[in-house]
Amino acid sequence: MTVTLTGYSLTVDELVRVARGGEPVELGGGVPERLAAGREVVLRALERNVPVYGLTTGVGVRKRTRVDRSAQPDFNRQLILDHRVGQGPPAPEPVVRAQTALIANGFARGTAGVRLELVCRVVDALNEGRLPPVRSLGSIGESDLPANADLAHGLVDGFPLEAKEGIALLNHSAYSTALSALALADTRRLLESLEVIAALDLEALGANLTLLHPAIALQRPFPGLRASLERLRALLEGSYLWDEAAARSLQDPLTFRTIPQVHGAARDALGFAGRQLEIELNASQENPLVVADEDRIVSVGNFDVLPLATALDVARIALAPVLTSASERAVKLLQAPLTGLPEGLATEAGRPESALSELGVPVQAFAAEARLLAHPVSVETASTSHHEGIEDRVTLAPLGARRLAEMVVLAERLAAVELVVAAQAVDLRGRPRLGAGTGAAFRRARELVPATGPGDPPPQDLEPLRELVASGALAAP
Repeated sequence: MTVTLTGYSLTVDELVRVARGGEPVELGGGVPERLAAGREVVLRALERNVPVYGLTTGVGVRKRTRVDRSAQPDFNRQLILDHRVGQGPPAPEPVVRAQTALIANGFARGTAGVRLELVCRVVDALNEGRLPPVRSLGSIGESDLPANADLAHGLVDGFPLEAKEGIALLNHSAYSTALSALALADTRRLLESLEVIAALDLEALGANLTLLHPAIALQRPFPGLRASLERLRALLEGSYLWDEAAARSLQDPLTFRTIPQVHGAARDALGFAGRQLEIELNASQENPLVVADEDRIVSVGNFDVLPLATALDVARIALAPVLTSASERAVKLLQAPLTGLPEGLATEAGRPESALSELGVPVQAFAAEARLLAHPVSVETASTSHHEGIEDRVTLAPLGARRLAEMVVLAERLAAVELVVAAQAVDLRGRPRLGAGTGAAFRRARELVPATGPGDPPPQDLEPLRELVASGALAAP
């Protein structure tokens, strides 16, 4: 399929398909006309020689310096070179593809004032896979200048830029938005898998399913809570836990009993973050902004993606309790007093081997590291010494997105351990009748990692299970 870029209709799923699936893009109807109208405003401002930031003036403190019309090609080329200060390893290719698609989509609105030829060059480079390395570190989230400069330098190699096109390629937050879109898409998929494993935990413990009573959401009508309750009931449809007297306890530990509440809160947080992201995907992020209806170019701060940065903070904060609860459930399933099963889920009680006991160590390590990544970053501020104090605030959106992506990877490893532990407990309970969804998950897990038998060490390679979680296949119906 081909994704059509109009500047107004790009979805997260489309962006992910372009970034990871290599789908091509094309410009939609009406884009050439909008580009032409925006370009005419730029040319008229250039002809009048009025002060316009980044067009007839320099940038930063050099906004006091005028740029002659004859100097435009050199000025725009130098503007990109001056901002190539990124550091660190290159960003993953899907991030750069998403960044490029977002630049083209932003240009399609016509508010950047660039030529159709430049937009077509960006689109062609994306479709043909001619994208340069983009260094991953150095952006403070107030326009991703270093990352955008790396990308722009590669995109326009040998292509002469005209007035305003240098700043249009630089002064936006496409890199932050690209990182955020992919991280949030992965988090949404992760939560679906974590919910399947959480449901299997309930069967592994022999939990009391009153925690899924429909009255819970009726009396506390959070959308996420309702969605999690419904999904957990569907995953456990047909489970032995619905049988009369199946529950082993009147009230189970909170990390079991509050799965719907904790997961529901994460669902609501991700819903909020997703709505913020959907707006940002199709928003003008540039400065200065071409207002064609008024024949003006105005200085603005639309590169400040604080709505997205705070949403990323919320997403990480809401994900942390999900992971902490998952690690606690895994540890509790290893404890004989809580499960009624042999310590460490050994096949036989009283044997000297640890069985799965030591898996409680890495699972807690993953959760602890994830919690440290959850701390908010959008509250940070920058020194006012740069550019005479003009550039005096930041969003740190790239850091927020990168931390969310790192949390997801840790969560996948945590989930792999949790799944091994839950599956072993189910085996020790004699493989009772499992739910429709949990039964499928159990079978997938056992295809990849066998049960731990008498005298066996804990499984040494959980990467297949991590990949299963990461792929989303575990959550598939």
